[in-house]
Amino acid sequence: MSVDAQQLNDELSGVLSDCQVSVEGGGGKFLVTVIGDVFAGLNAVKRQQLVYQHLNPHIQSGAVHAVSMQLHTPEEAAQH
Repeated sequence: MSVDAQQLNDELSGVLSDCQVSVEGGGGKFLVTVIGDVFAGLNAVKRQQLVYQHLNPHIQSGAVHAVSMQLHTPEEAAQH
């Protein structure tokens, strides 16, 4: 089973509805960028766990095998 960036973007946008979500890539390799207040007070590992729980079915199926993440609060994103 394969998955494309738009499908992952739609899925993550659905479960992280108060966040800005962007997914780029293909061929099993993706860059996921999420900006939202949901990350406030969470360290990097907790932020990744929050996103990975939604990607896990695709990782287990082999459709996704490499993910880079940029996960920020709106305030952090404004500083970049």
